[in-house]
Order: sequence, then structure tokens, then C-alpha cells
Amino acid sequence: MAENYVVSAIKYRPQHFNTVVGQSHITTTLKNAIKTDQLAHSFLFCGPRGVGKTTCARILAKTINCTNRTEDAEACDVCPSCISFKENTSFNVHELDAASNNSVDDIRDLIDQVRFAPQGGSKYKVYIIDEVHMLTTQAFNAFLKTLEEPPSYAIFILATTEKHKILPTILSRCQIFDFNRITTKDTVEHLQEICVKENIESEKDALHLIAQKSEGCMRDALSIMDKIASFSNDKITYTSTVENLNILDYDYYFKMIESLMMQDMVGVMLLFDEINNKGFEGDMFLNGLTEHFRNLLMCKDARVAKLMDLPDNIKAKYYTQANQVSNAYIINGISITNQSEIGFKQSRNKRLHVELALIKLNYLSNAIQVLSDEDGSLLKKKS
Repeated sequence: MAENYVVSAIKYRPQHFNTVVGQSHITTTLKNAIKTDQLAHSFLFCGPRGVGKTTCARILAKTINCTNRTEDAEACDVCPSCISFKENTSFNVHELDAASNNSVDDIRDLIDQVRFAPQGGSKYKVYIIDEVHMLTTQAFNAFLKTLEEPPSYAIFILATTEKHKILPTILSRCQIFDFNRITTKDTVEHLQEICVKENIESEKDALHLIAQKSEGCMRDALSIMDKIASFSNDKITYTSTVENLNILDYDYYFKMIESLMMQDMVGVMLLFDEINNKGFEGDMFLNGLTEHFRNLLMCKDARVAKLMDLPDNIKAKYYTQANQVSNAYIINGISITNQSEIGFKQSRNKRLHVELALIKLNYLSNAIQVLSDEDGSLLKKKS
């Protein structure tokens, strides 16, 4: 490992608006505001963790003080203001972590600093307050007057993951920007770009799994990728990713449905035993099986098939299996697995609880055949 190794989440942190992933509605608005010189005096960036709130706040702080901005309203990175920002020596950008500085005294200190004009010829003094929802009610109230009528050179950028905890009086004084979760597609494309730059061999299916596991958080996706790259010597394969993330492979669910449709009780029990021995909890398996049934149902209609956020080769397997399973079986299967998952915590014998659900699924085809004919009318059980 290199002596100056830097994790990808820090090394590839965006430095310009056009490199921010998945938040074009935010970056476009901010760039237009900079171009037309119509900046609000207070912003509130809110959204899930790891989607770029603090990053956009820093880019905005750097860009508005840049003395040589590009035509596209991006910072030049070479003027004295940009250099001082990059080296963390700027006197005009102040970051406050409200999680550890949430008292009235901390806000009063900040208000005292606001009285001083920006230095070095810069136009604005920018105050970035991260995790602003952690401020006490008294601290919020102390901040109100300054936030409502700040000096012309002061700009406040508040960032939070919990917008509902912020006082309405604060919200009404801010221009609010809601950040979206980063889509799986955008995450995969960004990871591929980094893999190329870092000379890491990667499989698209593996990156897709990482993106799904991160749940729209780019920081988590980059951390996971770093871990798997170290684990597999810079070769991120689907197999190594499944092993490292402790994910139940799609193939297990495809095999399980095949065995259930063949009413192969022995095969079903042996397959579940293999899954259980790998350390996967029963409720996790039931949840995955319910999702598998849901995906099969989605494949029945091309209009809703796009709701499946999966690699193309996995989608092809779903389409093939969906044609072999009836709608009635899928819908009843979802009901059985969902009810079993709900009752999992109350069950004393967890393994037996899951096995009972699998037994029901194994003989579900017989039950459907016995209960209804083509017209949906009730049939008597055949001897």
C-alpha cells in the first residue's frame, strides 16, 4: 500500500459543480444564481447522508469568492482565494459542526465573527453549519435575527439530514434545496470511472451490487469499493463482492423457485440448509424471497419491469423464470413469505418457522389447482 494512500471518498470528492454526481437540479440552480449574481443570504441543504450536501456547500463557498470564474460559473482553482480555500487557510470560509458546537455560546461566537468584513479582497464571508438540526432550541433562537438580517457580505449554508427537526422560523428564512438519493445507474458509472483511474479491474455486476448495498449514498459506495479492492487485490469480481458483503446471491433464489415449482421438497430443504450454514438469518432469507417474488411479478408486464433496478443479465433470468410461474402462485407466494417474515421475531424455533413457510410454498401449486378452475369456481378435491 502506498505511504500516502487516501481513501476514494476523500480523493475523489468533487471540487466543481460539474463533477457532483446525481444532483444536477441543485448544481444548475446554484450556477445560475452565481451567474446572475442573485445569491440568497442563507441556504438549507437537506437530504440523506452521503449525497453531496457538505460537498456542494464547500464548492459554493469556493466559487462565489473566486476572482476568475469560468463562463460556466465554476471556480478557477488558481486564484489566491481558491488556493487559500484548497489549503484550508481561508479567513472567509468558516465551517461549524453543530453536532459538537450546539450551544448558545457557540452561536454567539459565530455571530460576533459575522461583524467583521471579508479579508483579502473577497466579496463574501461564508459560514457552513453542518448537522444544523443538532442545535438546541435556544441556539436556534439566538441565530434567528442574524439569519434574517445578515450583513450584505455574509452567506450562511446550513446542512442537515433531518429537516423536520429544524424550527419553522429557521426554514422560512432559508432557500431550501432537497438532495436526492443517488441512483444506482449514476453510482455504477461513477465507480467505473474511478476504477479506470485507479487501474482496478471490475465487473459491472459487482459494481451494481455495491451501488445497491450503498442505498444511494456515494460515500458508502466508495468505502465499500475500497474494501473489496483491498480484499481482492484490485480485481472487483461479482463473486468476491458477494462474499465480502455477505449478500445472498440471486442464484439461490432462482434455484429455490425452480425446486418449489418441481415440488422437490428434499431439494428445497437442502438448499435452505446450505443458506443457513452460510450464516444468513431466516428473516433475511424470507425478505429476499419476497423481493424475488415481487420481481417475478414485475416481469409479467413490460410497463412495470423497469422498476427492477437490476443488471441486464439478471433481468433476463427473471423474465425466463416469470414465464414459468403463474400469477396466482406469485401472489400467494408473496403473501406466505410476507406473513412468515412478520411472525419471525415471535417464533421460538426460527429455522422451523422458515421451513414451514417453504413447505407451504412447495405444495402451493396443488392448493391453487384444487381450489379453482379456469373460471375461478370452486372444485371438489379429486380423489
